[in-house]
Amino acid sequence: MRLAHELVGRSHHPSLVLIHGITESHHTWHPLVHRLAEDHLVLAVDLRGHGDSDRSDPYDPLTYAGDVVETASALGIEAPLVVGHSLGGVVATAFAAIAPCVGVVNVDQPLRLAAFKEGLMQLEPLLTGSREQFATAIDMVFASMVGPLQADDAARVQALRHADQSVVLGTWDSVLHSSAEELDATVAALAGAVTVPYLSLHGIDPGPEYAAWLTGLVPSATVEVWADHGHYPHLVDQARFLQRVQQFEAMVRG
Repeated sequence: MRLAHELVGRSHHPSLVLIHGITESHHTWHPLVHRLAEDHLVLAVDLRGHGDSDRSDPYDPLTYAGDVVETASALGIEAPLVVGHSLGGVVATAFAAIAPCVGVVNVDQPLRLAAFKEGLMQLEPLLTGSREQFATAIDMVFASMVGPLQADDAARVQALRHADQSVVLGTWDSVLHSSAEELDATVAALAGAVTVPYLSLHGIDPGPEYAAWLTGLVPSATVEVWADHGHYPHLVDQARFLQRVQQFEAMVRG
């Protein structure tokens, strides 16, 4: 599927792909897009079922990633740096597993989905209930993640959020309906195909064992925690994030 998108920058600059989180759109990246476009050709996409892109099953990471690859290829973007936030971090990982890229920056999305399943199962009755119950569940999920995001920024992100029940449930279907062992196997197969440098950047600490677990799957991975930055560390400290991306890219592009 060709995705709705925004393409900013000049074609002779290194390319960079931005992938948003669940219920959001490429507009979530707007505080950073034009600053990144000063020295990049930036492609910011709306995943299928999100923003202005078409809604069509399925909503799994490989399908999401295939759409991003197809869209980037149609625009002449080859071997980009891929940056994904939240769900976008999983999609960016899948992108690196199926298509050439120079590296991945995964912003606050632990790949240990079996651990995510434990919390999500508590909300399943609400998620699969009425429209009002579903909205309550989504509000509960994101209210706990805002962290130190400034009130204006938090309001902007909230205003951009559109939670389509079928899309959300489709995206989380494997988490809700697979066993922990099946999820671990799926993640291992996906992450095991990633060979490029991989920066896993977290504003919410994924736990003391996470770095060893991730590097066991992706030997090229670096895990970095920005303590108490919440789920949006890239928006909480934009200057630091831009500098970190620049440093990482300088390393991966040599």
